[in-house]
Parts: sequence; C-alpha cells; structure tokens
Amino acid sequence: MLQFDAPGVSARVDPAAGGRLASLEIDGNEVLVARGGDAMRWGCFPMVPFAGRVRAGRFEFAGERVELPLNLPPHAIHGTGYTSCWERHGPGEIGFELGAPWRWAGHVTQRFDLRQDRFTIRLTLVATQTMPAMLGWHPWFRRTLARGGPVSLQFLPARMYELDAQAIPTGRLVDPPEGPWDNCFTALQSAPTLDWAGALRLRLGSSADHWVIYDEPEHAICVEPQTAAPDAFNRTPQVVEAGASMHAEFWLAWG
Repeated sequence: MLQFDAPGVSARVDPAAGGRLASLEIDGNEVLVARGGDAMRWGCFPMVPFAGRVRAGRFEFAGERVELPLNLPPHAIHGTGYTSCWERHGPGEIGFELGAPWRWAGHVTQRFDLRQDRFTIRLTLVATQTMPAMLGWHPWFRRTLARGGPVSLQFLPARMYELDAQAIPTGRLVDPPEGPWDNCFTALQSAPTLDWAGALRLRLGSSADHWVIYDEPEHAICVEPQTAAPDAFNRTPQVVEAGASMHAEFWLAWG
C-alpha cells in the first residue's frame, strides 16, 4: 500500500489491486466502498486504456478488427488497468505496462498528491504504438458515512448521451431526464458535489469533460470522470500517436 497523510485526512492506494485508491478517510469518515470480491465494485479505480463499455468488445482501428474479453457480457468494460498489478515508480507514483489483452504497447502511470483540503490523481498513458485510448476513474462513494445524513448529489449537466437498448450511447445528445441514472453527461454547468449533511461536502473536478453518473445501487453512488463517452472506439476514437501521451486529472476537494 501507498499511504498518504495530511491533517485530518488519510488515503491508501493499492498497486496490486489495479492501482486503485482503496481508502480515503476525511475527518474520521471513510468515503469509499470497502474492498470486495468484485474488482469492479469498490474503491476508486483507474479506467485505462478505455472507460465504460465497448459494444460486444469489438471495434476497428487502422483497418484492424479488435476483439476484447467480455468482462461484463455482452460487452467489454472499464479497460485493463483496474485488474492489473501496478508497480511503485517513486514517491507518490505507480505504473504498469500495457499488454494482452490490449493490442498495443504503452506505459501508464498514476501520480497522487494529498493536501489538507484536496486529493489529486494524474493519469498518463504514453503510447509505444499508435492506439485509440480513453482515460477515467470509477469511484464508489458510500451513501452513508460514520455520521451525518445520507448523501445527496448536486449535479447540473446540460446534455446527456442517448442510450440504445443495450445501454450503449448512440452518439446523439439529448436533454437530461430525472434520475436514477446510469448515463454519460457533458457540458456541465457546475462541478459535481456530494453532500453528506452534517458530516462532509465533497467537490469533484476533472480535466476530463465527460461524467458518468451511476446512482442506482442502494449502498453507493458513482461519479466517474472520463475523457469520452462509452463506446467512443466505435464512433470517434481519441488517438494517441506512437511516442505521444494522453493525460487526465481527477481531484476531490473538501473543507
């Protein structure tokens, strides 16, 4: 584990468990869902080299047909980073090498910075070979903390991606309906905020301009920044040329 401490706050990152933020405790309140048997459903894990679903685990890039393992049948989801073993690279930094089942070579790092009122994660992918890529994070926030009321989400998106019958974005943007949601939004009018009345107010921010909100579970709420909407590889993929890099930041602020 990587341990980070500041006045009133502590954080632990587990490189062996997909390089995820395994714990974030603020003023005695653990805000993340604790370790569980399903790697998809706890802590705050990085999504790399893609985020969200890829329809049927298939897409074409540079004339090549690519097939990914269906880790959430009938689709592939959330990349390979969250099930990979990351290695420590230095103070506050971990990384891993992209490899099978991902077709292209590259290197991924995360750097962590804890302050008294903010925790920041920077995710970087350096491509050895030209590839499509997306970056993001999937935090599982607890609905109730050690004290205070249940969480409420303050979130003002202007647009939402329409979903087809398989819960895959069509690419068409529509006006957001009322929740509950398992949807991707863009054009935010204000940053997402989680408020546990009487205990903690957590403001979220990112350099990524898409956010997936998954608020259907009874025990948790997921507010996920990512650089594109799910299944972008089958619409308009973001491309990282060989020797170039892609970056994203995610920060959580309080106080």
